[in-house]
Amino acid sequence: QVQLVESGGGLVQPGGSLRLSCAASRIIFSTYTMNWYRQAPGKQREWVAIITTQGTTGYAESVKGRFAISRDNGENTVYLEMNSLKPEDTAVYYCNARNSQVTQLDYWGQGTQVTVSS
Repeated sequence: QVQLVESGGGLVQPGGSLRLSCAASRIIFSTYTMNWYRQAPGKQREWVAIITTQGTTGYAESVKGRFAISRDNGENTVYLEMNSLKPEDTAVYYCNARNSQVTQLDYWGQGTQVTVSS
């Protein structure tokens, strides 16, 4: 069974930093495009960042310049480095893996809570 396990969430003050990790198992990680999404209370889930199999990255406007996505294919892990955090970044962050050739192969992690508050 495919597993995506996020970690690294927590409580941080505004302006602080966190690094999220998502470890994948039972997939050929290098063939998957990886995304981070987030869902704040009472809001719809929104896309945050993407990294393709080739390492191309993209970001939502709300996090551009503050967040950085990266991947380590040897460790089957994707990361989200979050800097200059704002209260509006508070959400549950989810990792998503989508096969680059067979998009029906689409998996989600259980989420990790990030709370930005003083």
